[in-house]
Parts: sequence; C-alpha cells; structure tokens
Amino acid sequence: MAAPRLIPCVLALATLTLSACSAGSSSPTGGEARVSGVAGGKGGVAANGGATASGSPSPAALTAEAYKGELDSRHKTMLDAINAMAGARGVKALDQRVDRAEEALSGAADALSALTPPDTVRTQHDAYVTSLRDFATELGSTAGKVGARDLCTSSAVLTDLDDKLDALDQAGEALQSAGDYPADIVDVSAKGKQTRRLSNGSFIRKGTLNGRSSLEIDNGGSRDAVVSVVRGGSKAFTVYVRRKAKFKVRGVRDGNYKIYFTHGVDWDGKSKAFTRECSFERFQKSVTFKTTFTATQIRWHDWRITLHSISGGNARTSPVDPDDFPG
Repeated sequence: MAAPRLIPCVLALATLTLSACSAGSSSPTGGEARVSGVAGGKGGVAANGGATASGSPSPAALTAEAYKGELDSRHKTMLDAINAMAGARGVKALDQRVDRAEEALSGAADALSALTPPDTVRTQHDAYVTSLRDFATELGSTAGKVGARDLCTSSAVLTDLDDKLDALDQAGEALQSAGDYPADIVDVSAKGKQTRRLSNGSFIRKGTLNGRSSLEIDNGGSRDAVVSVVRGGSKAFTVYVRRKAKFKVRGVRDGNYKIYFTHGVDWDGKSKAFTRECSFERFQKSVTFKTTFTATQIRWHDWRITLHSISGGNARTSPVDPDDFPG
C-alpha cells in the first residue's frame, strides 16, 4: 500500500493531493381359515392364520372452511414479510428483512405441506407449497448477495428474485381463484436489471459554493462514485463522478471537511444509492480549506483526491457503516 505523502500549497496555483490507498378381525367358517375385515383397518389375518400388517389410513381432507382458516392464519405474516423486504431502506435493514422473509416463507411452507387440502385444490395446493419453498430457498441465496454488497437496495433484491417471485405470484393466484382461498401474497413487482448513471460532475446536493478553493476528484476505479463532503454535521455538497473520470468542484468555502465516497453500479435516484456492487468509505484525514489575505497576496488551499490506490498515495481510507454514510 502506498505511503502517505502531502504536498503543501501556497498561492492560487498550489495543489494538495489526498490519494486513497488501498448450510380387522377374522372368523373361521366351516373349518377353513377365512379373512374378514374392513378396508383400511389396522390389520387382518392371513389365510394360514398369521397376522398381516397394513398401512395407516390417510388423514381426512380438510373442509374448505378449515383449509381457508389454515391459509388465513399465515397469509398476513408472509405478505408483511415480503412487503417489509421490498420497503427496506438501507443495506443493513435490507439484510435483516431478507432473512426474516426467508424464515416466514420457509416456516409457512413446512406447515402447509403437512396439511391435506380439499381434493378439488390438491394440485394448486402442491404447486403453491413448492413455490413457497423455492422462493424461500432463493431468498437464502439472495441474503448472501446482500451481505456481500452485491445487492444493495430492495429494488435490486426484487430483480434478483424476479423468476421465483413471479412463480409464487402465479401459484398464489391460481389457488386463490380455485376457491377464494387467501393465498395471493405478492403485491410487489420487480423491474428489469438496469445500469443507470448520472452525467459526470452531476451534483446530487449542491450547497453554497462561493469560496476560492477547489476540490479535484479523480475516480480511476472500475465503478462510478458519489463523493459526499461534510462540514461539521452538514453536507456541503455531494457530486457524481463516473469511473475513469475526473471532476473539479470550484468555489469551496473555507472550513474543515470530511470526505466520504461510495462506489457502485446502477444509481437509483429515488433511493440515492447504487443498487449493486456498493461500497462505503471515507478518508481518515480531514481536509482544510483556508484563505489568507495579506497586503499584496491572497492565498488559498486547493485539494486533489483520488478514489483509487496509486503509487505515492498519501491518505488512508476506512470502510464506513452504510447507516453512517451521509445520505
């Protein structure tokens, strides 16, 4: 990893660089052994007088009302779990809600598979239970992707689950249509996979920029970035810098600033976050912009930062909890 290095600055042309481093019974008749009994009974007697075993009787099918009650007792839990996952804000909340949805649907599939539905909907019931299991299994895989930051927003999760989500929706609607059973638990939809980007240098937040200093941002990485600059407890500005591009923010006011940045793919303007391959970091060292007036000169600080590791990089970065990243 590159060693720290800072270049002091004087006058307007001076530049400071801050670079990132890097699981039955029988009854005989006429002296002959005969067999008698009732079909489905617990046992019988063979012709030679020995006992013979038979299987347990199949459980009686539930009545339509009893079956509706079983579905209804689980319907809200599953519906709420899916909707909560779809409405998650932030990576940590999303991670937790994907896990909860997996538990809710897996538990419901186990419980419903033990039921004997009315004969008229046995096919639809079996398809519904299979879809619940498939969806729960896929949620387990998706949870791993969220934990690894491959998926970062609820919209990306729904897109990843698209096929299984659609299959569950169809199975629930088929069972519900067969007898007005409460089985339709999917009222969210997934969009196709996207790769949305802002123009290089687009301000997501633009505060007052009437100072003399500038901040040049060099994003030599393989993913787009959003840089958020904070003064005190307030965001001064947030700007979008595309991969392999640079942008200079002019007019930075005097003050001491902390610099955060997030890399990722597919910028969701509504949630103000990358939906895939996201990371969150900050420079450990703050930067100071200061203007000095003398009788004959005006001096100020300019800074240049790189968001990728370079030889001679002079600043370390640290991962940031997504919940602590300036929104």
